[in-house]
Amino acid sequence: MNIRRLSSLLCAILVSSCSTPPDPETKPMGENVLSKEEIKAAKSGPVDFVAHVKPVLEAKCAMCHNRQALPGHMSLESRREAVRTKTLGTYIVPGHPETSLLVANTASTHQNVSVMPAVGERLTKDEYRILNKWVKEGANWPTGKAGTLKIIR
Repeated sequence: MNIRRLSSLLCAILVSSCSTPPDPETKPMGENVLSKEEIKAAKSGPVDFVAHVKPVLEAKCAMCHNRQALPGHMSLESRREAVRTKTLGTYIVPGHPETSLLVANTASTHQNVSVMPAVGERLTKDEYRILNKWVKEGANWPTGKAGTLKIIR
């Protein structure tokens, strides 16, 4: 095959691959973990950790963000661990969603951005808003069993 034909073939392949990307640019939107009633309650009143936040964190975050899966990295197993500051910043800054990595890292939808969750479906708009509101309200996180996330492996 001569250089001209090879060059033409390569150009055709590149042009066709640019016009129809094999993968969408965004991660797939997930399903709401919470019921419509729970979402409505969280939007209209204060966000409750056990009813509104814990189910989202358990279903979409805790499988990776625990001490066993990512030793030394962000762990959501307890409030004490979630409000610690690490190299990249503080995961949850009560009252300040704009500086909380938990909120910032779940906001983006583009694959090329380090968006959480890294694997699986991303948070829905409702789930993101609930986490954002919860942090803004002070990130109330109870102690004991109510505040301990179940790690689904």
